[in-house]
Amino acid sequence: MKDIAIKDKITLKALENAPFDGWGMGALCRAATECGQTAQMAEALFADGPRGASRHVAELFDRRMMAQLKNVDTAKMKVRERIALAVMTRLDLMAPYRAGLQVALTRPSVTCLWRSADKIWIWAGDTATDYNHYTKRGLLAGVMASTMLYWLQDSSPRYTATRDFLARRIENVLSIGRILGKKKAA
Repeated sequence: MKDIAIKDKITLKALENAPFDGWGMGALCRAATECGQTAQMAEALFADGPRGASRHVAELFDRRMMAQLKNVDTAKMKVRERIALAVMTRLDLMAPYRAGLQVALTRPSVTCLWRSADKIWIWAGDTATDYNHYTKRGLLAGVMASTMLYWLQDSSPRYTATRDFLARRIENVLSIGRILGKKKAA
């Protein structure tokens, strides 16, 4: 648990510095020393370098998202509202580090997006165990990737343009389901 807290501090400091230092092992080592650790600690914690640090960033914001969503009463929310809330909660938590994320996450990891989508679907109440389990997560991972890339460039107040973009992507995905449902019924 202590290692996770240290990794959290180092990656957040590296994200703060990324617009100036980039996102490499040297940047992680500098961030570690700024956090009172040694460069060797960063090398040990992130043996797979920036790729591992990027995975840790995704896990960190997943943990923060889930903690923030923990007490949300979803009983009267539609599934699309739950999904949108979770995605925007995650982006809002990432907002203070947006400039660093533009450098660090040039390509969101499919594995990280899948894990985030899985956490969101579980929180939203999904219990599917058939092919829908995988379809829902795959579609949401795509929605999250496009929304994140849109958000990185969004300059609207409180990211209203991103919220609208996300709502349109969710509607697109739902329309695919409706079309497929009609074809099955025919």
